[in-house]
Amino acid sequence: MLVLITYDVDTRDSAGQKRLRKIARACVDYGQRVQCSVFECLLEPAQCKRLKAKLLSLMDSEKDSLRFYYLGNKYESKIEHFGCKNSYLPEEPMII
Repeated sequence: MLVLITYDVDTRDSAGQKRLRKIARACVDYGQRVQCSVFECLLEPAQCKRLKAKLLSLMDSEKDSLRFYYLGNKYESKIEHFGCKNSYLPEEPMII
């Protein structure tokens, strides 16, 4: 299923900046960054649970915000892209 993950981390101190880097790194391991604090992740249910648990353990619930949008398996019809950045298909191989 495709999961859209967004986060907002309070970076007014060095601890917040460190949390931001850790959260971003964790998301990179599972998906594609599509905007600064937005990731599209194609996940199996078990992967989704692991990632959610990891991100919740990294965030400060008093200062930070984390959102998961579950787009499901028929996500192609739920996404529209406009603008300069190229879109991608999560199920196709990516060459890095």
